[in-house]
Amino acid sequence: MTATRTRPLASPAFRTLFAAQVCSLLAIGLMTVGLSLAAYRIGGAAAAGPILGFLLAVKMVAYVGVAPLAEALFAGRSRKRVMMGLDVARMGLLLPMAFATQVWQIAALALVFFAVSAGFTPLFQSVIPDVLDDEATYARALVWSRLAYTLESVLSPVVAAIALQLVTPAFLFWVAALAFGGSLAALGLTRFPPDPRSRRNGPFLARARRGLSIYRRTPRLRGLFVLNLALSLSMAWVLVNSVVVASARLGDAERFLPILMAAYGAGAVLGALAVPPLLARAGERPVMLAGALAHVVAGLCILLPGEPMGYLALWVAFGIAASLVLTPGGLMIARSARAADRPALFAVQFSLSHAGWLLAYPLAGFLAARVGLETALVILSGLTLGLTALAARIWPATDPLRREHEHPDLPGGHSHLVDTPADGPTHRHAHAFHIDDLHPDWAGSRPA
Repeated sequence: MTATRTRPLASPAFRTLFAAQVCSLLAIGLMTVGLSLAAYRIGGAAAAGPILGFLLAVKMVAYVGVAPLAEALFAGRSRKRVMMGLDVARMGLLLPMAFATQVWQIAALALVFFAVSAGFTPLFQSVIPDVLDDEATYARALVWSRLAYTLESVLSPVVAAIALQLVTPAFLFWVAALAFGGSLAALGLTRFPPDPRSRRNGPFLARARRGLSIYRRTPRLRGLFVLNLALSLSMAWVLVNSVVVASARLGDAERFLPILMAAYGAGAVLGALAVPPLLARAGERPVMLAGALAHVVAGLCILLPGEPMGYLALWVAFGIAASLVLTPGGLMIARSARAADRPALFAVQFSLSHAGWLLAYPLAGFLAARVGLETALVILSGLTLGLTALAARIWPATDPLRREHEHPDLPGGHSHLVDTPADGPTHRHAHAFHIDDLHPDWAGSRPA
C-alpha cells in the first residue's frame, strides 16, 4: 500500500484542498467576529445581541434553503472554476461590509455571503472522496477536516485580536477577504480529479430534488439525519450556555469561558483522532450511536455537584462525544451514492444538518431562560436519548454496502447486467447498492 493510500496529506491534491479549507474556515471565523463587532457598532450595547442573533438566523436560513438549489445549478460545470468563482464572490461581498451603517445593509450582504457559502461547502466536501478513493484514507481525511473545524473556533478569535491591533474593527472584514485569497490560491494549485457529473440530467427542479430523494430512501442516511438532530439538541446547550455556566456557576465569564471552550475543543480533537481505529473495529453505526449516548450521559452529569475541574472534565466529554457522531458523516454520504450523485447528497446533508441547528439554538436558549441551566440540559438530553433510540431503529444493525437484489424488468443485454452479471430469469445479482434510476427502492434488496 502506498503512502498516498495510508496518509491523506501524502496526496498533493488533498494537501492543497486542506489548505483551502483552513483558509476558508479562518475567513468565515474572522467574518463572524466582524459581524459581532458590526452589530455592536450599529446597535450599541443594548441592541447588539438581537442584531447578531438576527444575522446568525439569516446564516442558517441561507444554509438550509440554498445548498440543494446551488448544487443543481452548478451541476455539469467545472468544480474547480465554480469553487474559485465562489471564493471570489465571497471576497467581493466582504469588502463593502466594512462600510455598512444600517442593519438591512449588513443583513443583505450577509444573506448573499452565506448563500454563496452554502454553494461552496457541499461541493468542496464532495471532491475529497474523489481525490482519496480509498475508504480508510478518506476516513483519516475526515479527521483532518474535523480538526480544522475545531481549531478554527480557537484560532479565529486569536487572529482577529492580532488583526485588531493593526486595523479598525470595521476593516476586519478585509482581513477575512485576504484569508479567502489564500483559499483561492490553494484551489488554483489543486489538480482536481475528473468530475463524475459529466452532464446535467433532467430539469432543474428534478436535479434539485435528486439528493433529497436519495437521502430519504436510504435507511442509513435517515438514521444519520436523526442522529445529527439528536446531537444538535444537547450540543446546542453547550455552545449557547457555556458563557452562562462560566458566569453563573464558576463566577467569572471572562476567565472561565475560554477555558471551558478550550476543554471542549481538546475533547473534540481526541474524539476525532479516535474515530478511524474505532470505525475499523466496529463500523459507523455503533460508533455514532455510542457518541450520541455518551453526550446524553455527559448531559445528565450536569446534575452532579459542580467544581471547576468537574466542569472541565464534562466539557472534554462533550467534545469527545460530539466528534464520534459528527466525524463519520462524510464517510456515510460517500458510501451511500454513486460518485455522480455525491455532490447532491452532500448538499442535502449540509442543508438538513443546519436545519437541526436552526431549531436547536433557540430552543437551548429558551429552555435555559425558562427552567434553568441544569434542567434545560436534562430535558434536551432526554430528547437526544429518544431520537438516538429512533435512529437505532431506522438504521438497520446489519447494513453492508453490498446487497443482493433483482431486475426482472431489465432486458438480458442491458449494460447494468453486463457490468455485473446476473442469474436467473429475474436477473438476481449483488453489488454496492445505491439509490439511483435503476435501484429506486431499498425494499426487495438484502445483505449479500
